[in-house]
Amino acid sequence: MKTLQKAGKFLSDYTSAVVIAIAVVTFLVPQLMGWVNYQLFTDMVGNKFTSQSMIIGIIMFSMGLTLTAEDFKILAQRPFDICIGAAAQYLIMPFLALGISKMLQLPDAIALGLILVGCCPGGVSSNIMSYLCGGDVAFSVGMTTVSTLLSPIMTPLLVSFLASGTKINVEGLPMFVSIIETVILPVGLGFVLNRFLGKKKAFQEVQKVMPGVAVLGLACVVGGVISSQGSNFFTSGVVIFVAVLLHNGLGYLLGYGAGKLTGMNTAKKRTISIEVGMQNAGLATNLATTTAQFASAPQSAVICAVSCVWHSISGTLIAGLFAGFDKKKEKAQSENEVAAEN
Repeated sequence: MKTLQKAGKFLSDYTSAVVIAIAVVTFLVPQLMGWVNYQLFTDMVGNKFTSQSMIIGIIMFSMGLTLTAEDFKILAQRPFDICIGAAAQYLIMPFLALGISKMLQLPDAIALGLILVGCCPGGVSSNIMSYLCGGDVAFSVGMTTVSTLLSPIMTPLLVSFLASGTKINVEGLPMFVSIIETVILPVGLGFVLNRFLGKKKAFQEVQKVMPGVAVLGLACVVGGVISSQGSNFFTSGVVIFVAVLLHNGLGYLLGYGAGKLTGMNTAKKRTISIEVGMQNAGLATNLATTTAQFASAPQSAVICAVSCVWHSISGTLIAGLFAGFDKKKEKAQSENEVAAEN
């Protein structure tokens, strides 16, 4: 168990390096992580349940193991924070996409794809990043759930408004069922186990291994995305990459600013930053390839696919940056305490 804990600590200490290494290797050898996208079965509402879905469920379960009743009590004290988060998500990213499209004078098809990404809800990957960087996991899951529930109304409405009447259809039930399967149930199971077994020493030893499991799972998820979409990453043109980089990066910055403006604590500011900056680009890619108006403009799907890849990589980097700040702060405090004792 000690060996596993050391391995887990190493993985969580070097999350960015591990994930980027897997991403690079998968880009060079795409078939290496092809198994992540293997379809296991189709659920009752038509969702394709893949190996990736299972991996995400395991990661979310590991997050649940860290949650306590106190986390939800704190969240209940400021339920308005989730509303602020959802509002920031559906205001910042869609209008940011429109602004970047105008600023870079993007072709119509590319602008349409970027706006679609901006109008999608937050994805499960943002929950993972919040967990790894010391964010507020309960808040993150709450934001993802609310933005997903709102998406059947908000996504088509915003796309139609910002992209000159373009119409898409977002089915709410399959998305909500998917969130229940891969987020709510695994997190709930982890929470229940922590509630009843959290004081047992053996259980606490297992908990110490779980961050490493989450990092390995995240690396596999990113590998799966690269395996299926990586071919678009460097063949899509510089302007697409610049647009995605600006959209994602400014989303992190403005999301953090929204948290600061509304008086959120550090954990929540990190969480809202990641939730706003990381959209469900996988959903955008799917919509862009299955909706007639988007399918007739292939470049709209390309920028969605590039966003899908880049959001996974940048999310890992921003989570690593936040975690690095914590380590430096802890080191400085430790040195100050030693100096005070001497």
